[in-house]
Amino acid sequence: MQRLPTPDLRMNTAETYFHAERWGGLMFVAVAVTAVAVAAWTWRHSAFWRGAASPLVLAALVQLGVGGSVWWRSPQDLARVQHIVANERVRLGIEEIPRMQVVMNEFARNRWIEFALAAAGILLVILAPQSSVWQGAGAGLAVQAAMIFLLDGSAERRAAGYLSWLQSL
Repeated sequence: MQRLPTPDLRMNTAETYFHAERWGGLMFVAVAVTAVAVAAWTWRHSAFWRGAASPLVLAALVQLGVGGSVWWRSPQDLARVQHIVANERVRLGIEEIPRMQVVMNEFARNRWIEFALAAAGILLVILAPQSSVWQGAGAGLAVQAAMIFLLDGSAERRAAGYLSWLQSL
């Protein structure tokens, strides 16, 4: 009886992580494009929407940069990690694990920044004059900060699992 080859779980875990990261990057880009489209479409409607447009577009630029770079570099990162796992495992502790620890620290820092921006946006919505540019700016800021918070939260959970896997090797 012929034995079927067993899947290499080490590579499947890396592939799963980097493919999910690539899709996560694409989600950042999709949210950014949507935000720019909303800002452009609503710009002429009222002072509120003119106010909302600026934070929508400014955050979209960040989302495009982050999402685009993650989407672009994920295949190269996967190839690099596959090579390290298969051929140079000692590099995991020297390169990849410390890199991912830095990434996890950045997620923790970014979470506070995103929370502060969302809170500032909510305060503007509550305290600014009704339907004003400032109230719109607060709404745009709160929405974009919340979207980034959600997308980063998903990426952070993936990264934590990946880091745990790396540390188990």
